[in-house]
Amino acid sequence: MLTQPWTFQGHPIHQLRRGPEAEAGVDRPAVLLVHGFGASTDHWRFNIPVLERTYEVHALDLLGFGRSAKPAGPSYGGALWRDQLVAYVQERIGRPTVLVGNSLGGYAALAAGAALGDQAAGVVLLNAAGPFSDEQGEPKGWGAIARRTIGSALLKSPVLQRLLFENMRRPATVRRTLNQVYIDRTNVDDALVESILAPSRDPGAFGVFRTVFDIPRGQPLDELFGQLQAPLLLLWGIRDPWINAAGRRGAFQRHAPADTTEVVLEAGHCPHDEVPDQVNRALLEWLDRLP
Repeated sequence: MLTQPWTFQGHPIHQLRRGPEAEAGVDRPAVLLVHGFGASTDHWRFNIPVLERTYEVHALDLLGFGRSAKPAGPSYGGALWRDQLVAYVQERIGRPTVLVGNSLGGYAALAAGAALGDQAAGVVLLNAAGPFSDEQGEPKGWGAIARRTIGSALLKSPVLQRLLFENMRRPATVRRTLNQVYIDRTNVDDALVESILAPSRDPGAFGVFRTVFDIPRGQPLDELFGQLQAPLLLLWGIRDPWINAAGRRGAFQRHAPADTTEVVLEAGHCPHDEVPDQVNRALLEWLDRLP
């Protein structure tokens, strides 16, 4: 299905819409899928075909990623991507929406869900990134301060950043990284690797990559949970080595709002692509129970 072009802050954004048109008198919400760092709408390849059978499904590439523009100048980070999602819901969807996000996209989806108020019909987090308030303190002791200061200085070196960028966009590096975070590697295929490599060849990709080292931490997750008015679904790939999902569950359980459902899956950082049948089933069951 063709989708009319959409821009955010004057920059073209790649987005798509699938599924049935909203019917008069039907209260079923729309669904907006938000990818993680370095990914794109392609990462929802096994989810969109299932969700679109009964729901109006939208997905977009965050500014700086995928097929969206990669301009120099914007202050890349959670606030920018939050505002992009809010604008998309208000301008292109125009009705209550469930925001579904993985990793960095989970943080952006939660922030947007909190900002949207009753325009958010729900928020779904798949191994969401982001800190809690008690994780934002400064390092203690001279050793910890030195490690942070020296590490920060090294990572701000343009030469080192370019070397890291060139290494990270090698096919072998992408595949090796994916193999680290997918417990079942069946879906670590050529199509997935290419979907990550292709945007890195775009003009401006290195400039976006460099901003990663300056991205602020953003509003803590516990504050966002406190502002969220919509139901919340936590889908955990419990064997995720990147965010220590098994350890972070406790923090999420302490701070998540009362209207929270949790589903634990034997998977890594990207359960929607690694075990899509399980994620689709859990997501559809939860969506069907929404008020």
